[in-house]
Amino acid sequence: MIHTTQIGHFVDASVFKAVANAAADIGVEAYVVGGYVRDCLLGRPKPKDLDFVCVGSGIKLAKRLAENSPGAVKVTVFKHFGTAQVRLFGYDLEFVGARKESYSQHSRNPAVEDGTLQDDQNRRDFTINAMAISLNKDTYGQLVDPFNGINDLKEGVLRTPLDPLQTFSDDPLRMLRATRFAAQLDFYVHPEALKAIEETRTRIAIISRERIADELTKTLQAQRPSVGLAILYQTGLLAEIFPELVALKGVDEVDGQTHKDNFYHTLQVVDNLCRNSDNVWLRWAALLHDIGKPVTKRFVKGIGWTFHGHEFVGSKMVPRIFKNLKLPQNEKMRFVQKIVKLSSRPIALVEDVVTDSAVRRLLFEAGDDIDDLMILCEADITTKNNKKRDRYLRNFAVVREKLAEVEKKDRLRNWQPPVDGEEIMNVFGIAPGREVGIIKQAIREAILEGTIPNEYQAAYTYMLALGTEIGLTRKQEKN
Repeated sequence: MIHTTQIGHFVDASVFKAVANAAADIGVEAYVVGGYVRDCLLGRPKPKDLDFVCVGSGIKLAKRLAENSPGAVKVTVFKHFGTAQVRLFGYDLEFVGARKESYSQHSRNPAVEDGTLQDDQNRRDFTINAMAISLNKDTYGQLVDPFNGINDLKEGVLRTPLDPLQTFSDDPLRMLRATRFAAQLDFYVHPEALKAIEETRTRIAIISRERIADELTKTLQAQRPSVGLAILYQTGLLAEIFPELVALKGVDEVDGQTHKDNFYHTLQVVDNLCRNSDNVWLRWAALLHDIGKPVTKRFVKGIGWTFHGHEFVGSKMVPRIFKNLKLPQNEKMRFVQKIVKLSSRPIALVEDVVTDSAVRRLLFEAGDDIDDLMILCEADITTKNNKKRDRYLRNFAVVREKLAEVEKKDRLRNWQPPVDGEEIMNVFGIAPGREVGIIKQAIREAILEGTIPNEYQAAYTYMLALGTEIGLTRKQEKN
């Protein structure tokens, strides 16, 4: 819903008066543009990143603002882009001179020349981002809206200021921004813009994988990422940037037996999870949790469709997907990989008798990520049958209780062996080798099976017995 307060009331006086005074000092027109204007009109939280356009030099304006401000205010200049950044009053301010752009066929980096405010608004991606608020003396606080963006805000539509074919061809990243804004704002993309995305989708090849991944991640941070992801699929853009996800789409039938459409199931899982977690890497795990299903899909007569081992296969695909998208190859990737690999384990517990041994093994493997894993598994319930859904949720509640009970008793999160390899070698006077590994593995299995408690003395005694069994002689007395 559009916020109806007078435009001037949106202006943060301390920031905008300072910019207005600096602009007046050097004799240029200045405007606040972009996301701040849009979000204020929508009544959304005001962003702390503010963009300013002046008809003149944005770098000069930033420097004059810094000179006028109390204390040492740093100006960061990006000469190549003709922009400057200043941090002031808790805001990150970016300044640029109004410009017009022309693009070549093989690059999204335009040739730039000085322009008017109208030229600058023409080059914006969507009408809702092309609005400006004047910071000039005679028109201070007034909205400059040449493309009726305020009406598009009311209608909840994403429309380009100029011809969408030209807009998206000039800078193909705008196609991904369309799907991201659709998800973030719950807007729809105008039919002409949708058609243009479909027609120009192959132009996305000139965009770096880092920028593509950034937009996908921002889409996943929305309340309903499925809105943007569905548009990506429907326009064919998803096939250009993320074919592994498109491979989930479709339903096969053999002997009258079908399986669910794993693509739309995945979108529902992501949306479900977003209601309970802001962790963007858990959202990535939800997006990828069934990514191994197309590879493992089999029809077994008398049983139906199976996807045996899809979690393991999917976890092996995660590093390649992260590498292709230039996503971080670090603990974030390993977290996603772990969650994908374990994504069916709690479900298996629900469908079987919940034994202490099975719960110990799950705690051992999941460690501190067990809570995130459970959130994903609960989000994975997409049945429309309310009775089945309620039954699954009750069963998961039982699993959660069992997890808490076993963890309190056995302390298996981020488990460290009570007796380590160095102590085994010291006690038996042996070098690193097969025997050490056998004993360590046996101690771990005994703890996970509940044969011995997760305690030092019990593990030490068990180690001595194991050593005797495999013919080792104790060389050192325990202190």
